[in-house]
Amino acid sequence: MTTRHVLESGTPIQVAGAEGAPRAVIVLQEAFGVNDHIRSVTERFAAEGFYAVAPELFHRVGSPEIPYDQFPDAMSALGSLARDGLTDDLLAASSFLHDAGFEPESTGVVGYCMGGSVAFYTATLGVVGAAVSFYGGGVETGRFGLSSLLEMSTELRCAWLGLYGDLDKGIPVEQVEALRLATNSSPFGSEIVRYPEAEHGFNCDGRPAFFNESAARDATARTYRFFAERLDART
Repeated sequence: MTTRHVLESGTPIQVAGAEGAPRAVIVLQEAFGVNDHIRSVTERFAAEGFYAVAPELFHRVGSPEIPYDQFPDAMSALGSLARDGLTDDLLAASSFLHDAGFEPESTGVVGYCMGGSVAFYTATLGVVGAAVSFYGGGVETGRFGLSSLLEMSTELRCAWLGLYGDLDKGIPVEQVEALRLATNSSPFGSEIVRYPEAEHGFNCDGRPAFFNESAARDATARTYRFFAERLDART
């Protein structure tokens, strides 16, 4: 289970796992908040041996947990996000992990949906050693006051893995391939995996219409392996 803490910065985080774990991970939410699904993802990382923290990025509007069928409410909450606030929350989560003994080389970040975009941004801040984006948008046009992923690709400071579904109506395959080309030049290494039968949100088992069990299983296994290979284990 997760426990909730409010940091001195005012950022609430939900935490799972042992502080003595060999690696840590920051889990970044979808557009629906840190809900049961994101808590379960955080707990799965803990079960895999990570000290996992999920910052509540919507805390400036009360940290709502938005039902999946209330998309207008999700869009309203997304409107509360801005570059400065996101940066503050990411640095606060990173500082929390640093105080627990985790250096960037032992810390990863993974994000889902809007969190996938924010995970890419996190990879430019120098606070993590590896980053994974599940269907992160904003490839050609920036969001939340951030540059587009294509523009940020030259600023990556760690290895990055992108996981995308070919049936994603909001992120066309052409954009995914443009991002692959842009990130190929990163000296830290990058990889993109596409799932031909998967839509946006394919990892979310709380949304049966979008969940793709095969793609989700493969993408999650790749994520665990990517972190194991790219992050140093604390001794």
